[in-house]
Amino acid sequence: MKPFFLLLPLIAFFAACTGDKTAESEKQSFMSPMYAKADSLQSPAAKVEPKELSIHGDTRIDNYFWLNNRENPDVIEYLKAENTYLDQITSHTKAFQDKLFQEMKGRIKEEDQSVPYKDNGYYYLNRFEQGQEYPIYARKKGSLDAKEEIMLNVNEMAKPYKFYNVGGLSVSPDNKILAFGEDTLSRRIYTIKFKNLETGQMLADEIPGATGSTAWANDNKTVFYTLKDATTLRGYKIMKHKLGTPTAKDVAIFEEKDETFGTVAYKTKSKKYIVIASYATLSQEYQVIEADKPDGKFRTIQPRERGLEYDFDHYGDKFYIRTNWNAKNFKLMETPEKATTKENWKDLIPHREDVLLEGIEIFKNYLVLTERKGGITQLRIRPWNGNTEHYIKFPEDAYVAYVGTNPEFDTELLRLGYQSMTTPATTYDYHMSTKAFDMLKQQPVLGGFDAANYVSERIFVTARDGAIVPVSIVYRKGYKKDGKAPLLLYGYGSYGASMEPYFSSTRLSLLDRGFGYAIAHIRGGQEMGRQWYDDGKLLKKKNTFTDFIDCAEYLVKNKYAAKDQLFAMGGSAGGLLMGAVVNMRPDLWKGVVASVPFVDVITTMLDESIPLTTGEFDEWGNPKDKAYYDYIKSYSPYDNLEAKDYPAMLVTTGLHDSQVQYWEPAKWVAKLRTIKTDKNPLLLHTNMDAGHGGASGRFESLKEIALEYAFILDLAGKADAEVKN
Repeated sequence: MKPFFLLLPLIAFFAACTGDKTAESEKQSFMSPMYAKADSLQSPAAKVEPKELSIHGDTRIDNYFWLNNRENPDVIEYLKAENTYLDQITSHTKAFQDKLFQEMKGRIKEEDQSVPYKDNGYYYLNRFEQGQEYPIYARKKGSLDAKEEIMLNVNEMAKPYKFYNVGGLSVSPDNKILAFGEDTLSRRIYTIKFKNLETGQMLADEIPGATGSTAWANDNKTVFYTLKDATTLRGYKIMKHKLGTPTAKDVAIFEEKDETFGTVAYKTKSKKYIVIASYATLSQEYQVIEADKPDGKFRTIQPRERGLEYDFDHYGDKFYIRTNWNAKNFKLMETPEKATTKENWKDLIPHREDVLLEGIEIFKNYLVLTERKGGITQLRIRPWNGNTEHYIKFPEDAYVAYVGTNPEFDTELLRLGYQSMTTPATTYDYHMSTKAFDMLKQQPVLGGFDAANYVSERIFVTARDGAIVPVSIVYRKGYKKDGKAPLLLYGYGSYGASMEPYFSSTRLSLLDRGFGYAIAHIRGGQEMGRQWYDDGKLLKKKNTFTDFIDCAEYLVKNKYAAKDQLFAMGGSAGGLLMGAVVNMRPDLWKGVVASVPFVDVITTMLDESIPLTTGEFDEWGNPKDKAYYDYIKSYSPYDNLEAKDYPAMLVTTGLHDSQVQYWEPAKWVAKLRTIKTDKNPLLLHTNMDAGHGGASGRFESLKEIALEYAFILDLAGKADAEVKN
């Protein structure tokens, strides 16, 4: 999530000298150099190779289908040409981009360390050193005063690569062997490696083509892992590996043959069970085996059923199951270890119409529930002994609280995180018996940050069909709601993912230049309960787009934002949102940033070889069904481009993106260039070394944010003097 700026003192000067001027003449007086450059420079033109795509008696002509081949030199040349064009159009902002980068980097404490957590006799932490991009993973035995043992120095490991990521760190039960995944391409395909933590030597065992995570059996030599399909990137097969044996001898334990499901292996917090999870959008299934018996046979908790969602944890002689069985907002049930199918489940926390049960954390003496009511997360403490339960009280009206890393079972302390749009991420130990907080760390924000200088609001917008949509807003004190200020509106609205009112130190570069920043909690997320999600997907997907537009119109009407200074941003499925709203209401936006946007919905959802497609039929619908085809076609951004004016747009992607393939934004931009009637800047930036998450490293990624912010700030007339050279 990222924003931008540009223009104020001269407006006051001109108003004083000339009186009222028309909005159009003001725009021209302060028009960004980007507009003149976009008018004078020749933009890249992708070659046209018409391809007919026919289904249900309907034929679409895709002139840029050929871009769907990263091995084609012409594709690479086109993407490079777009990058060059972007550099030319934004050349006047280069110094400003650097200033923003240094400004954002300057807020980060370079020598920093996570709050340690204790697991199996060791305290685990990660830390950053001055000037380094990547973390150092370390541990201390028994005490925080003990000597530090460095498990992985990712800075050294990353040196040979343009992109590098480590994930899925997992230590054997005897604390001797570290398993971890290594991704050097940004396709989220990992090679699992093993390190002897006593000698510091890497083991010969290497497992390519995996998800990166592992589950250790209690014998300290058996690990379960997930293989990925090389084409679809679906986790599809659970394998068992014995340390010291060739990978070719690994045993296939389970293959998920339903292409709408993925699978993964993990271990319960109780350490008693290895779990195989099969998951789809609307259904899950779990199999378990005792971790002491890794060569035994897995048994199913509850066979999959269409529409039955559940997950579980283990404690004592019971499984605790969170499920939507006769409970749209989920409820908590319990069942004996040996009788796990749903006819044995009994209610523990009943279903509530106004509360979404999002998760549980089990301790010896307490059950912790994560619930969502009115769009805000609440943490509920429930003693097992029947004593009075309570909700943890937090000081702000709009915030995000979350259960942190809690591997220890027999403890009175709950590790939790808290932040808001004005409060940096803060880690606490909460005493569940006394209700006392111990603040362990608040993320430092350097550069003179003072939370008292900023204000956040939570407002509610009535959508066109009567739905009440929450909007979270933050701005710096002095921000006047007089209809003259610039504002950036962010949205996502898919997969039931709730967009939290979180803190961002990079966002300060917008707020300190007079911007407001708002998050529209639109349907398709789950902020207001499960129905909120159901009302923003499949054949109700357009609610997501109209909610966002209605929120934008409210912010302008109620003078939070100037009519000609409203910006929009979204990424991935939020990029689909951007594509839809610029088609539906292009006049609303001064500028739009669409990051890794999912904009060619029909073509992607008809191609089951593309990563994520088969697993997302329950989100978007399967266009092989004509009803879904027609509906998707009615909003798919690529298919609904028209000959009309569009706002200034910056579109970003990564060549190796495993979530939204690079050719979707590339095709969208190529087609938009040929059809739009305006001369507003249209820019495409492709990171040739990265994927869906952008550049690796904690500082390199800031350069991408700086580009986006400079784009917005320049359009808004809020950029520094460097931009105006």
